Amino acid sequence: MLGGLHIWHLLILAFVVVVVFGTKNLKNFGEDLGGAIHGFKKAMNEGKEAAQKEEQDKLTSGTNAGHTVDVKPDKVDSNK
Repeated sequence: MLGGLHIWHLLILAFVVVVVFGTKNLKNFGEDLGGAIHGFKKAMNEGKEAAQKEEQDKLTSGTNAGHTVDVKPDKVDSNK
């Protein structure tokens, strides 16, 4: 299953990783990885909130509010 990897291969691999790194190092690695993922998600949410606030400020501040756009219409050929 999984392209030639059986459950026994995965168990042996997990055992070798635990023997090489030890449970304490694996626990620290897991905590560091979890903290990094949590920090990444927090930064993404803060970025979205800042972008939404900036967009809302643009809409409410009305940088173009009260300004008239002066354009001339093109001549339309009614024979087409």
